[in-house]
Amino acid sequence: MEKSSKIYIAGHRGLVGSAIVTELKELGYSNFVLRTHKELDLTNQQATAHFFATEKPEYVFLAAASVGGIVANNTFRADFIYKNLMIQNNVIHQSYLNGVKKLLFLGSTCIYPKMAPQPMPEDSLLTGPLEYTNEPYAIAKIAGIKMCESYNLQYGTNFISVMPTNLYGPNDNFDLQKSHVLPALIRKMHLGKLLMQGKEQALCEELGVDYKIALRTELVEVKAELHKNGITENSISLWGTGTPKREFLWSHDMAKACVYLMENKDFEDVKGTDKDIRNTHLNIGTGEDIAIKDLAALIKKTVGYQGNLDWDASKPDGTPRKLTDVSKLHELGWKHEVALEKGVEMMYEAYLNSQAH
Repeated sequence: MEKSSKIYIAGHRGLVGSAIVTELKELGYSNFVLRTHKELDLTNQQATAHFFATEKPEYVFLAAASVGGIVANNTFRADFIYKNLMIQNNVIHQSYLNGVKKLLFLGSTCIYPKMAPQPMPEDSLLTGPLEYTNEPYAIAKIAGIKMCESYNLQYGTNFISVMPTNLYGPNDNFDLQKSHVLPALIRKMHLGKLLMQGKEQALCEELGVDYKIALRTELVEVKAELHKNGITENSISLWGTGTPKREFLWSHDMAKACVYLMENKDFEDVKGTDKDIRNTHLNIGTGEDIAIKDLAALIKKTVGYQGNLDWDASKPDGTPRKLTDVSKLHELGWKHEVALEKGVEMMYEAYLNSQAH
């Protein structure tokens, strides 16, 4: 990419997209094409076609997606497969039709079988059943990988697919019903701390409740909302057993990896030498994981929460382990920088800053 290249970041206000914009700006890129979902609905084929025909971006980062945690994935199964397939189909196809020089498609490591070997190599794709709770989302992302791969092979395009591990960072979603595990734990423990400390006004502000009105009803609605999410005066209830292990990558490290690949690597560098070209996607991660119970303990210490953590084993754990094999990425010359302990500190600081504005 040239510093003056016209770059479209789809999903620029999301966790990864916003980090990519920040990274590109720091490197001196300035010619961005950005559209919010309200300005451009990427599930709309005609609108997406008009956008590409009009703007003619040279490079595309496809970070737009409909995402969520276990509850959201398992509840809105139709939404997750439909929206993600439509976004991918429209953006990838229009990138081909309009001569985009290079596209980077972002998927997820949930594409791998539930019982994939650990760490998960790229070649474990489609070797076994998927985790049921996020199967629709995973199938959509697998289709995106195969679409990029197939367009490269048939049309000679230069589309690269990357599969990030669990990401966290500024602009993350802290919604108690829809967020991923790390931001959900941070918010639950912060709210639990405020409840234990009797900081009722701060609690109301965080939950969007008028403090004066809440006082008249003795904060009944506020406490009911907290209890619904497993937050009581002395403890927090967390889903599952806490034994599954997960890998976490700081979102700005992910952005650095994406920009590095766009600047330095092509499909030719990742397609391999086998006669049957498949599994050309790249894992992006740290190659290190942590048990959810240990993650909760780390966050508890960082937030300063003094209550108990109760694990509800009647709730699903999800996949037992999801550690990426990042040897292929390392061979291509990139490695993460931010360790998890430091990342959690920065994440909590980012959360507090978001509440202050």
